[in-house]
This record gives sequence, structure tokens and C-alpha cells, in this order.
Amino acid sequence: MKNDAAHPPRLRTALGDYPHTAGLKSGEIVSADVALDFVEVEPIHRAFAPMARTQAYDVSEMAIVTYLQAKAYGKPIVLLPAVVAARFQQGCIIYNAERRPMTTADLPGARVGVRTYSQTTGMWVRAILAETYGVPLEKVDWVTFEGSHLAEYRDPPFSRRAAQDKKLLPMLRAGELDAAILGNDLPDEPGLKPLIPDAAAADQAWFRRHRFVPINHMVVMSRAVARENPQCVRAVYDLLKRGKAKAGSTPGGPDRLGFGVAALRRPMQLILDFCERQALLPRQLTVDEIFEDAISLLGEFAN
Repeated sequence: MKNDAAHPPRLRTALGDYPHTAGLKSGEIVSADVALDFVEVEPIHRAFAPMARTQAYDVSEMAIVTYLQAKAYGKPIVLLPAVVAARFQQGCIIYNAERRPMTTADLPGARVGVRTYSQTTGMWVRAILAETYGVPLEKVDWVTFEGSHLAEYRDPPFSRRAAQDKKLLPMLRAGELDAAILGNDLPDEPGLKPLIPDAAAADQAWFRRHRFVPINHMVVMSRAVARENPQCVRAVYDLLKRGKAKAGSTPGGPDRLGFGVAALRRPMQLILDFCERQALLPRQLTVDEIFEDAISLLGEFAN
């Protein structure tokens, strides 16, 4: 896949639909050095396992916990210092208020459902529960419904898999779960309420303490493609930055799309700390190790 000025490399690409990717997907924002052939994957998390396991795409969005597990297991993918999805998390844990009142103090011994233990939203919610509310995570009965995007990973012993015929929301409605963690699929039902009162204010307090919005998804590339065509790495990174610039930031709100190694070092160290405490990684990783490929391939553009 060598570069040709008349025929730049075409990269099979899986990215979600966001204001900052719209220009890339429509062809409004283009590069002379690379062409992105978009594959529509809905929901986008279905692209993560094939990318992590077999590098099914040349460029892909990926949940940060999935990437960190892939890195720890030696998968040949390169992380670009580009955030494409980030959000506040404290409204993502809900309970069935029609059954009984509940607070974070009731979580030890409670049954809490989450799609998969290694889900990035689950990681963030657990981290906040432990850090902010003092919840002992190993004393919660974590109920999962899928395995990790990495086949090598095994959930910790204090989690268990629901029966194959069970679904998260029906179990919550029926009282078979006490609470549940969801992400973009949060239901809008009168009886299902956030476990954390005034989650928006709690998220703002978290932001004032940490100074970034919790990162969900970043962008990765196949290492083979990146090393064969290093100019493609810069071109893809430049396209992502241009997409962000065109979309602009949320008026009056914090910037959710971090770019550059320098800006992402501190958030990434915190994520690594949280992942280690939650038994999400098979070995310890460092921030330098995570970004070494991007720094090598992007050079001065990495920041």
C-alpha cells in the first residue's frame, strides 16, 4: 500500500457518526495523502472486537479500555492521540425506583448489571463510585452479559455472567438486578432513575477536580499500515483535527475532544490507575508505552 501522488492509499475506516466526523464521512474534508473508505458499523462498539483481535480495519474508533487491553496483549495497533467520544458518567448508573429507594451506600452486596465488565463506561462508573463515594467494588455483585472484546481477558472473580436468555433492562425492571450501568442506550422510563442524585452537578464537581471529561473512545490504526505508510498516520490525524475544528466546541461547556500526547498524558495515567485497580489489564502499562508509536510516527505533530 505504497503512496502514489495520483493514487493515495485508501484505508478501510470505521468511525461513528459525530459532528466532528461528519465532514470526513461526507467527503467535505479530504486529504491528498490518504483516502478513507468508510464502513458503517452500528452501533460502533461492534467494530472494536474485530479491530482489536484481527485488525479488520485500517483505521478504527475504539473504546479506551479495549485499546489498553489490546496493547497489554501485544496486538499490532497504534493509538492516535485523538479523542472522538467523551462524556460525563455519573448519570449512567440507574436503578428501579418503583421497587425500592437506593443510594450508593446500598451498593455493597447489590446486583449491578453491565453489558461487559471491561466496558469503558463501566470502568468509569466503577472508578467514580470507588473514588468519590467510597464504594468497595469487590463487594458488589457485578452481573455481565458479554465477554471482553479481547478473547484473552477473563473477568475478575467478583463478577458473574447472566444466563444466556437474560437481558439487562428486563432484569432491572423485574427486580433481578438492583442497578445497571448503561451508556448511549440509557432508557427514558419514568421508574428508572439515576442512582446518583443530581448527576449533572456531581459530574461538574468531578470535572473541577480532574479538569477533563472522561474519555470513552479514541482512534487506532493497524500498525502494519501505519509503518508501511507513515505519512498516512499524519494525514489521518490531521483529518481528525480538521473535523474537530469544523465542528467547534460545545458552547459554554468543557472541550470533550482532547488531542495531542501532551494534553492526554494526565487523563491517560488516571485511566491506567483505574484499570489496574479494577483488574482490567493483564500487565502494567505506562503512558510512554501507550503513546510510543504515535510519537515515533507523528513526531512533532503528536502534540
